[in-house]
Amino acid sequence: MTTTAVGATGLVRLLVVTQFAFNVGFYAVLPHLATHLSDQLGLAGWLVGLVLGLRTFSQQGLFVVGGALTDRFGPRPAVLVGCALRIAGFTWLAFARDAWSVLAAVVLIGFAAALFSPAVETEIARQAVDRERRTGEPRTRLLGLFHAAGQAGALLGPVLGVLALGSGFPAACLAGAGVFALVLLGHWRLMPRTAATTGHPRLVTALGGIARHRAFLLLCLAYGSYLVLYNQMYLALPAEVGDPAALGWLFALSSGLVVLGQVPVSRWSARVLSAGAALRAGLVLVAAGCVATALLPGDGPLPAAVFVVLLTAGQMLAVPAARALVPDFAGDRGLGLHTGALSSLSGVLVLVASAPLGALVDLGGATPWLVLAAIPLLGALCVPPTRREPPG
Repeated sequence: MTTTAVGATGLVRLLVVTQFAFNVGFYAVLPHLATHLSDQLGLAGWLVGLVLGLRTFSQQGLFVVGGALTDRFGPRPAVLVGCALRIAGFTWLAFARDAWSVLAAVVLIGFAAALFSPAVETEIARQAVDRERRTGEPRTRLLGLFHAAGQAGALLGPVLGVLALGSGFPAACLAGAGVFALVLLGHWRLMPRTAATTGHPRLVTALGGIARHRAFLLLCLAYGSYLVLYNQMYLALPAEVGDPAALGWLFALSSGLVVLGQVPVSRWSARVLSAGAALRAGLVLVAAGCVATALLPGDGPLPAAVFVVLLTAGQMLAVPAARALVPDFAGDRGLGLHTGALSSLSGVLVLVASAPLGALVDLGGATPWLVLAAIPLLGALCVPPTRREPPG
């Protein structure tokens, strides 16, 4: 890769700032979308659910496509096109007044993320591996910083959205579009150009290779088990807490813990754990959060806070570790595809698990949390062996 616009350190800064800005723009709009659709546009509940589901599918489900395009054309075109599409999608959503316009705008917003997110995640993983080879710094440290930047954006984005909402939902959408316009300009000026590569297999052939890659599929199962539990912040946690205001504070607590704790946690884990061990430890912490919630007496803020703290601690170990393992299975030409496939296949697992786990949560009591605890424990058993040695 030739770095023509910025050096390697400057590129890393650009990618970290990009992840922060992506989440600022995203969370300025999306947390308020359901309320806008139901209250301002008067859409039925099932249609609101369809809109939100299509957004998730058009994003997570197509990550693998965005990753394959990153392998073929390089990260710069994928990021630029993705940002342009998201600007168009947010602008369209600001003025959409009927169901079909809203659906089209939301799908466009999701597809935009399916282009730029795998590109940025692929490039930060490549830079982390390169830094590890040059300096000996474990790749999980840089990937942890990248994750913390995203959580900082998730913490600040809703604040921007609330401020913009004072002028109405369209203003929040246009504020989000403005953030992505700045990202587009930054990457246009600073993102290195890379020559298009040849010799990549067709997407169907490449996906067939992934389907036969047992170790990588085990990694997807392990990471997917974390995502299934993370999704319980939107499903089981509201049922546990009951108070919307307290729920908002718990979400802020989770993001704040990652912003403050991710870098020191990554430094510590890089010294004492391999990436595989860090992923297993993170999943065990997530399971411990479920068990603690089941055993603590009563409903309300205390069991929920314990769950959020332990889930977030597990997240700070598991997410950078899982991302760090992908290059060990991908090879030089397939990093984008495998990065996208990790998100897409894990997202499918979340989709499959959501309905039965939702029915389980409706039962109430300790039993659902104990069943939930088994999921990350099974995920920990799925973590594949790696070729890299643990740090000394």
